[in-house]
Parts: sequence; structure tokens; C-alpha cells
Amino acid sequence: MSRPQAAYYPVYLSLAGRLVVVVGGGEIAERKVAGLLPSGARVRVVAPELTPELARLVERGEIEHRARDYRPGDLEGAFLALAEPGGAVRDEAFSTEAEARGIFANVEDVVEFCSFIAPSIVRRGDLVIAISTSGRAPALAVRLRQRLEQELGPEYGALLELAGRLRGPLAREVPEFEERRRRWYELVDSEVLALFRDGRTAEASALAEQMLGVAAEDPKR
Repeated sequence: MSRPQAAYYPVYLSLAGRLVVVVGGGEIAERKVAGLLPSGARVRVVAPELTPELARLVERGEIEHRARDYRPGDLEGAFLALAEPGGAVRDEAFSTEAEARGIFANVEDVVEFCSFIAPSIVRRGDLVIAISTSGRAPALAVRLRQRLEQELGPEYGALLELAGRLRGPLAREVPEFEERRRRWYELVDSEVLALFRDGRTAEASALAEQMLGVAAEDPKR
């Protein structure tokens, strides 16, 4: 089932509590499941055999397993569907069912059977950077991800964690949007990030609070 090639629309999905079906039990499926679980998705894997890690997840009750090959009907109730390549007949049946049910689906590295493509991801706490080549050269996306992983350290996650605790107090104390925006840009362009990078966490937090004019919320609250 081919689709006309057009520009992709990038989006981040909330999968918390939603069913995602993964067809296949190999290394590709294992990687997909590893990315899904932190999002809070309910994961169902359909495959006659599983990698040892996937089998452990089943034993711990973290994912559901249907121990057989995919067959039409397995996507019922799914919000999203992912699959390892399984051959043209299986992949087309999988894609056709997803299309009929209005489910976005992806078959790894088989663009003609995908209604979305999965980007290469860089994560630093709440910072999430998605990189895509629109399915043209996934290896390039991987190399770009590796370069960004070297350039972006854990200080970005630390800054965002602090920003999350500053946002509420700032919104309450400074109702004017333009003034809040001015202070945020001043903070982002300051040396706070460098202080986090150097491990000077207390100094970074104190400077951020001074610049925004509010105290950060207690993370334990």
C-alpha cells in the first residue's frame, strides 16, 4: 500500500495509558519497547519468540505477550502500532489493518508501509530532540544524534528540572507574559548552564532564582 511522498509533520505523542502493539520479538522490537515503556504506554508484543530481555519484561508483567505470529485483528484497541520487517505479505496486511482502523503504524525500514517514521532521539532529562531524514537516510540521522549526544551534556536536563520548579512561582508573581519571556531568555542566555556543566549546582540554582526574581518550588512537594 503506497502513499504519495510529502513532507512529514513532526509531533510528540502522549502515550500514557494507551495501548501500543509491537509486532516482532527480536532486537528491533526490544529497542522499540525500551523507548515505549518510559512514556507510560501499555505495550503488547505479538511474536512467537522473544529476546531474553523482552521475555523478562513479560515475566515481570511490564508488557503483554501474544505468543504467535501477527494476524489481522491484533491491532484492535491500539493507539499506535510498530513492527519489525516481516516480509511483504505480512507487512502489507499489518499496514492495511492499521489504515482501516485509523491507527498510525510503522514497519522498521519499510517506508511504503509506514504512516509515520520514527526519528532518532537525543534525551537529556526533559530535553528531547528528534532527528529525521524523512526516511531518506536513517544512518545520517543516527550520526547526527551521536554528534549531539557528545555536545549536549546532562547540564541541559538539570537546567530543565530547575526551570520546571521555577515556572509556577514566576507565573504567579509575574502575570505579564512579555516580562516573563524577557526573564526566561535572560536566564537561558546566562552562565547558569555553564555552572551546571561545571557541577556548581547550588550556584546555578541561586543565580537562576535571582534572575527570575522567584524561589524555586521544593522538588519533594
